[in-house]
Amino acid sequence: MSRVVVVGSGIAGLTAALRAHALGHTVTIVTKTALSDGSTRHAQGGIAAALFADDSVQAHIADTLRAGAGLNVRAAVEALCADGPDRVRELIALGAAFDRDGDALARGLEAAHSSARVLHAGGDATGAELERALVEAVEAAGIAVIEGAFLSDVAVRDGRAVGVLLRVGGRRRSLDADAVVLATGGWGRLYAHTTNPAVATGDGVAAAWRAGAVLADLEFTQFHPTALYLPRPGGPATAAAPAAAGGFLVSEAVRGEGAVLRNARGERFMTDVHPDAELAPRDVVARGIAVEMAAQGGRPVLLDATALGADFLARRFPTIDAATRAAGYDWARHPIPVTPAAHYAMGGVATDTAGRTSVPGLFAVGEVACTGAHGGNRLASNSLLEGLVFAHRAASVIGEPWTDGPAWAGDATVANLPDSAPIHPASQLFDRSRLGALLWEAAGVHRDGARLMAAAAELAATADPAPGEDANLLTLARLVVAAALSREESRGAHFRSDFPLPVSGEPAHTALVPRTQLSFYSSSTRLEVPAAC
Repeated sequence: MSRVVVVGSGIAGLTAALRAHALGHTVTIVTKTALSDGSTRHAQGGIAAALFADDSVQAHIADTLRAGAGLNVRAAVEALCADGPDRVRELIALGAAFDRDGDALARGLEAAHSSARVLHAGGDATGAELERALVEAVEAAGIAVIEGAFLSDVAVRDGRAVGVLLRVGGRRRSLDADAVVLATGGWGRLYAHTTNPAVATGDGVAAAWRAGAVLADLEFTQFHPTALYLPRPGGPATAAAPAAAGGFLVSEAVRGEGAVLRNARGERFMTDVHPDAELAPRDVVARGIAVEMAAQGGRPVLLDATALGADFLARRFPTIDAATRAAGYDWARHPIPVTPAAHYAMGGVATDTAGRTSVPGLFAVGEVACTGAHGGNRLASNSLLEGLVFAHRAASVIGEPWTDGPAWAGDATVANLPDSAPIHPASQLFDRSRLGALLWEAAGVHRDGARLMAAAAELAATADPAPGEDANLLTLARLVVAAALSREESRGAHFRSDFPLPVSGEPAHTALVPRTQLSFYSSSTRLEVPAAC
């Protein structure tokens, strides 16, 4: 049996730990804050799975492919949708209390789904319920947990991951392992406007990069269309800097229940953008809102849920109901202001359908990974499912002979990474607030080459901070901008006004490749790896 270290304690990390423990491996979970504190507990909308007689796995596959803008890895989509029903049934057996409609599971419809297949718990507290059930199972199993442990690096020896280097309570600590499973989430805090919790600083992706892992599709960040408007303390909103200070998520399920979007004049506008209006894919709705906001001087649009009634809103969406009222809005009587915000990373550490990366011994599961299942735009409520399915698959192959990792990434276009070593002396010090604003302006909902080039230059001139979250964010910023510059088209969540159409023919994934992995690609690939990354 193997020694396994799982880094992260959301749905992906806890699922991987439970599965590995059940198979007889010795498992240790390390997590940056508390065991139950991560992105999973903030998930509102639900988890999608083809569990009902009027639905099918094939329909779920088709919906996922359609939302992904032609960039999905089909094998990953098939694994996600085919394994999903069994994994959800296992959650129920574990004690996860999904909402019921009589004796049957309650289900909702969300954007771009052809069937109502989204399960929820506590109305709009699905993630919190799943996290509760999984944490209790981990504690009951007696799996070792180290809280307050920051991932400094993945330890690599002779090209293989052999453990992790941590910072715990200000002291350095190392853990040896036969298998390292990264389940650290995404990089939402890279952006000034985000729905992500404070822990989402891309630590796992940055550590995997330093360990020599291939990354893929970092230009694809999903911007959730509806984050609650919170006034910016620094002044009025502008088209370039909308007023979403915190980004409390207003679930897509609200629109699934019938809420509509209106501009400042009270007019519905999504009916002119897409046949599915408010239930179009998220990238379409986010861009539609961004265009409308630009036309009204950066002011937010309005989400009108008044037709649903106060009783229904309080019962179906208790978390959102409480949050909107705490912010001073009565959404049962008046439309509430919303704006897009960075929500989910479709890119990440490139993996196969069992979570294997290009570094032997190193697995990545959940949002930290890029299986290709989401393509260029994640289908609503496939995120919790992704963590559940691929974590189970990864843990199931621990101890087996290592394959070559994500073969699909070998066909990707390799992005040119500019020399990002700081100008000496550095023209500016690192500032997290400035970094967030820069990424929002240059690599947000709307992008263009000129702003991306200017951002790349500014990031190159920024002095590297000490190792930690800030250093990880700066590394990710440089890589995200490089990937966005390399994709000279618009596809899914990546929209460039200077290349407003998708390229013809088969689309390619974008790979970011450390020097240690160049043999993974043909000798003709062009790559200059910046020392600062």
